[in-house]
Amino acid sequence: MTIQTKNPATNKVLKTFEPHTDAEVDLAIARSVVAHHELRTWSFEKRAKCMRQAAKIMRDEAEKLGKIMTTEMGKTLKSAIAEVQKCATAADYYADTAAEYLADEIVETDAQTSYRAFLPLGPVLAVMPWNYPIWQVIRFAAPALMAGNTGLLKHASNVPQCALYIEGIFKRAGFPEGAFQTLLIGGAKVERILRDDRVRAATLTGSEPAGASVASICGEEIKPTVLELGGSDAFIIMPSADLEKAVSVGTTARTQNNGQSCIAAKRFFVHADIYDDVKVRFKDSFETLTIGDPMKGDTDIGPLVDEDAVNSVTEQVDDALKAGAVRICGAEPIDGEGNFYRPGILENIPKEARVYHEEIFAPVALLFKVESLDEAIEIANSSPFGLGSAIFTTDKDEQKKAIRELEAGGTFVNTMTASNPHLPFGGIKRSGYGRELASEGIRAFCNTKTVYIA
Repeated sequence: MTIQTKNPATNKVLKTFEPHTDAEVDLAIARSVVAHHELRTWSFEKRAKCMRQAAKIMRDEAEKLGKIMTTEMGKTLKSAIAEVQKCATAADYYADTAAEYLADEIVETDAQTSYRAFLPLGPVLAVMPWNYPIWQVIRFAAPALMAGNTGLLKHASNVPQCALYIEGIFKRAGFPEGAFQTLLIGGAKVERILRDDRVRAATLTGSEPAGASVASICGEEIKPTVLELGGSDAFIIMPSADLEKAVSVGTTARTQNNGQSCIAAKRFFVHADIYDDVKVRFKDSFETLTIGDPMKGDTDIGPLVDEDAVNSVTEQVDDALKAGAVRICGAEPIDGEGNFYRPGILENIPKEARVYHEEIFAPVALLFKVESLDEAIEIANSSPFGLGSAIFTTDKDEQKKAIRELEAGGTFVNTMTASNPHLPFGGIKRSGYGRELASEGIRAFCNTKTVYIA
């Protein structure tokens, strides 16, 4: 299978790459082991120096790398540049905090000395998606390398230039040869790598079927995994909310990254007392979005990643409309060159509609009228997913209730769901398990070793 860059704004193939052979993959794994044995002996200060250099490279080359991202998967250039800058911030953060996160933790026992030590496991396979092609990788790689692990990246096959660029960043930053390597392979080759004894763990961000496959294989091999899968995030708006802010943030939360985000707000639960007002505001907000060339600075919405993505959301919307949902605006493909899709809103979604239970990976918002916060939480929790959630309200009791009762890996109050290097990130239920980022993320691929000295 040829790996290629295909511009989703034009559907033209721009570059092709030959996949790595099994022999080349084996050599990469061997280099990863050697690099781990070296990196684990480095002091945190030495690792941090390289990580800060990686951050500098990303800042200096944000526009160059951003253009590659936009060309490969269609996000707007302004958002691509912002993504690279966020990655640089994360790299600096782990350079600053790794030593603290991984310091020995003294535990008082009857021993002379006893403590927890956090030691790296070794090579980790990272299976990463196309939608945030740099951030998804860096939020694994920065803490992993700072912990002394090494990374093997199997990136999505439609972003090979991004994948190779990331490898180059860590090489230029001064990490050991083989510390972070890109494997240009198809999905069928992943199992062979997971079953290799030299590969000690795996992390995956992607679809539910892909996550289930990796978890199953690693379960047989007794290897730890972290999975961040799909989401159908709830976004609740209550009468006390600042409606202008709620709609503005909600529009961004649903349409960010052209609507292709696991943590995008997808289901909007609006209290009946303000529903009609909010609906009009959302319609106006969606209809003012600028759709077009993602390289242009005034573009809000670029193309979906490929033709299959357009066909998939079109089928979901058609199914919802046939089941009785009502189209408020948009939610339809745009004729012409490229994979463009008009952002839209549906309401009155019946339980029989696929989108009531499925993730919709495109800029389509689902509006639900609810009579109470209890009803909003009940419907929100009926989803098989549990990644993020948000609520807009100034009522402290409502905030506490949402935080306590929403079944999700995170609840954001009066703002949109986002990942932050300072805080753990991940989901529950069908959205995966384990955590990236913060202390939980950097320790995810460490051996928490008990040390007892009598």
